[in-house]
Amino acid sequence: MSDRVSWPVAPELRRPRILRQQWLDLTFLHWAVDPAVVARFFPPGTRPDVFEGRTYIGLVPFRMVGTGLPLGPAVPYVGTFLETNIRLYSIDDAGRRGVVFLSLDANRLAVVAIARAVFALPYRWAEMTHSSSGSTQTYTSRLRRPGVPVAALITVDTGLAVRADPLSDFLTARWGLHAHRGGRTWYLPNQHPAWELHSATVTKLHMPGLFPSVGLPEPAGPPDHVLYSPGVPAEFGLPVKPSFRRSAAR
Repeated sequence: MSDRVSWPVAPELRRPRILRQQWLDLTFLHWAVDPAVVARFFPPGTRPDVFEGRTYIGLVPFRMVGTGLPLGPAVPYVGTFLETNIRLYSIDDAGRRGVVFLSLDANRLAVVAIARAVFALPYRWAEMTHSSSGSTQTYTSRLRRPGVPVAALITVDTGLAVRADPLSDFLTARWGLHAHRGGRTWYLPNQHPAWELHSATVTKLHMPGLFPSVGLPEPAGPPDHVLYSPGVPAEFGLPVKPSFRRSAAR
């Protein structure tokens, strides 16, 4: 899809690169909300990024494949896993756009432990599956927490490749994440090629307790925006040292 002229180009990722991985078979489900509904989730120095006065809650299931250092082989076993994340869309005081993760469910306990310890990301251990049959993608997940009935079943039928519109760019052209660690808000930059985006139709969506498990209300209806992508390779750079602390004005 190199003719997608609307695609915002990724800023050049400074060296050294610290991580590479592939994000495959992604489905992007999004609900439009008033920014005030989610403002409390944003770390100091960031705020909800908006498109035509609205911001979005994203639910993104996918396969993570081949995670490893920039040079050398992927990490065996741990480097490949399933993930479903709930994310918000952020912009910081320096104008950097990114995402804020409310949860990242993964089926590798070691991944959960490492990501929580090193990056302070809210990873959670879950039992998960992914299957692909023709144009149909199915994802399931269930948190591995006794007595916590949090699960999801997502099935989509994917269609033809589509040209990205401004809203699709807003939701997918995110060149970093904002995370709070050690009393500071950090920006972890990434870089990847333009997404090959496809139309997608939700045929099953059952996720009791998933949004409430991160402090969000249950969605009032079906997602407002749905896309699928076969995926992209991605690289991460060093975290950007922030200029704001926990006590900074919001």
